[in-house]
Amino acid sequence: MAVIACGALAEPVAQLVAARGWPVDVHPLPPLLHNQPQRIAAEVAALARVLRERYERVAVGYADCGTYGALDAVCDELGLRRLPGLHCYDVFAGADRVEQLLADEPGTYLLTDFLVRSFDRTVVRELGLDRHPELRDAYFGNYRRVVWLAQQPTPELRERAQAAAATMGLPLTVLPTGGTGLEAALTELVS
Repeated sequence: MAVIACGALAEPVAQLVAARGWPVDVHPLPPLLHNQPQRIAAEVAALARVLRERYERVAVGYADCGTYGALDAVCDELGLRRLPGLHCYDVFAGADRVEQLLADEPGTYLLTDFLVRSFDRTVVRELGLDRHPELRDAYFGNYRRVVWLAQQPTPELRERAQAAAATMGLPLTVLPTGGTGLEAALTELVS
């Protein structure tokens, strides 16, 4: 079996596959596709067509991820299953919990461990804040807090999450989620 994984989920998906001893190969797509989510469905479709020639089953390790149903259309067309939810935040923390976080404070910027690790590359450089720090308020002025959905809340990652929040000029809340949400969703996907 092959799993086409979001680049932001590829590492924890591969770790779960190895820990469970599943006969699954993980094929990541670039995580920066999230900066252009309109490209995700086409990229998944192209890779799925290639992988279907080599694997009996192919699954999609993405939630909707901002495709507004385009990924579901690809999954329907090709007979694929994907991770549940609107985005990986739902997979890690649960859709109800994420919905409540956003209802409590609509100006919430969410981070995962991947985003904490890659914040300088995927956010600061991609948005040009390294070259134009004066754009910070234009990008983050309507946010009121950062919530880190911490799968593995190590001291190093906590420090990096705090630095990311400071870059945005926002307070940080740490919400430990662990990996059980991803593990349950992946188990369902590959079974």
